[in-house]
Amino acid sequence: MNKIYLYNTLTRQKEEFKPIKPKKLSLYTCGPTVYNYAHIGNLRTYIFEDFLKRTFLYLGYKVKQIENITDVGHLVSDADSGEDKMMKALERENLKPAVSSLMKLADKYTKAFIADTKALNILQPDKYTPATKYIKEMIALIKKIEENGYAYQTDLAVYFDVNKFKDYGLLSGQKLEDKIIAARDGVVEDPDKKHPADFALWFKLAGVNKNHIMHWPSPWGEGFPGWHIECSAMSIKYLSDHFDIHCGGIDHIPVHHTNELAQNRAGTGHQVVNVWSHGEFLTVDSNRMGKSAGNFITLQTLLDKDFNPLAYRYLALQTHYRQKLNFSWDSLTAAQNALYNLYDLFASWKKPISGDYNRYRQEFIKAISDDLNMPKALAVVWNLVKDQALDSGVKKKALLDFDQVLGLGLNKLKKIKIPIKIKKLAENRLDAKNKKDWPLADKLRNEIESAGYLVEDTADGYLLKNKRKS
Repeated sequence: MNKIYLYNTLTRQKEEFKPIKPKKLSLYTCGPTVYNYAHIGNLRTYIFEDFLKRTFLYLGYKVKQIENITDVGHLVSDADSGEDKMMKALERENLKPAVSSLMKLADKYTKAFIADTKALNILQPDKYTPATKYIKEMIALIKKIEENGYAYQTDLAVYFDVNKFKDYGLLSGQKLEDKIIAARDGVVEDPDKKHPADFALWFKLAGVNKNHIMHWPSPWGEGFPGWHIECSAMSIKYLSDHFDIHCGGIDHIPVHHTNELAQNRAGTGHQVVNVWSHGEFLTVDSNRMGKSAGNFITLQTLLDKDFNPLAYRYLALQTHYRQKLNFSWDSLTAAQNALYNLYDLFASWKKPISGDYNRYRQEFIKAISDDLNMPKALAVVWNLVKDQALDSGVKKKALLDFDQVLGLGLNKLKKIKIPIKIKKLAENRLDAKNKKDWPLADKLRNEIESAGYLVEDTADGYLLKNKRKS
């Protein structure tokens, strides 16, 4: 059985993955707060998580994946300050302040997010869990945390008492005394909070939150859950109180996942997650992409510029998930050109046949098993493509095999149908080249391109491809 090595944020090292149950992976991935469209920086994280899931499936694991949908409780600051992001979105979209409006908004952006993930060929989780449907589970977990002595009440909220949890900051590596909570203009702080890092488990309908539309009864009064408790409650419900991997973006480490880890242990009395795995930022001009930064590019923006969504997936393959990926239109164009070149070569080959590509398969497995080294796996693919000693049918079978992990949609490609007239022009051009009649060869190339095709010279003749925008 192949060993898989993953970097664990908790231990700050790459370590051999040891499943809780043999050949089974329990996986929780932090989903979107559905108050706006996802940008491609957000989507890079979901692509990385898809590579992880596909790798385990490829290596024979049965995977159970749960992904939340946050439709209440996520305030503008991840550290429980400001307005609820969903409430703020109502104002942006001129919707009346009502539960029906919030649910309409959540449904709109949930559908948009799922459509984006499908366009990127991301495998869907076993279950999406909208936060508003699991209030009962959140209340039950908060009660356990309170009973175990880790929570306290004020007039505004029920807070987690970070001073009671000695391992707070274990995930981020940040000491509690060094933790800084950013001050924000217009935010009403709770004067009864014991420590600035204490975070809300439950917000009461009081103070700045007195007009919150979404609220439920609880032992602490009418109110709504904090963002962090949602993921703890829903992951434990479906994956049990001990599961394998929890994923998210690197921005989740200092606050959201740090708070989740604290809640998990305070509520259960033991470690819940074995491996914490995080994807790095997508940057634009070396700045993190984000809605607040104003440099946010959606998948629809790529489509409007005639890019294939899978060109972005290919771009993500070229950089390790734990390294920053700097986005530019030039880099996306290059990725699309490389992807289309792969498509055209693949489509030009004969039907897949059995054959020996084990050397490449072992190199591929070694790459993906080494902390999801997708750039190296991609290099293995291109080495195989360029291997002239390997039958094209064997190459096609190998790429279909590898694409179970890469997810570039090779199984959906159809053989290129080149008109007989175009093939004849290509044959005549090859003949002209062999006779060194360069003017005629150039003329025939221009005729082929004018008809919407490209001809490329190869070691054994030529390759015809559909002409595409890039």
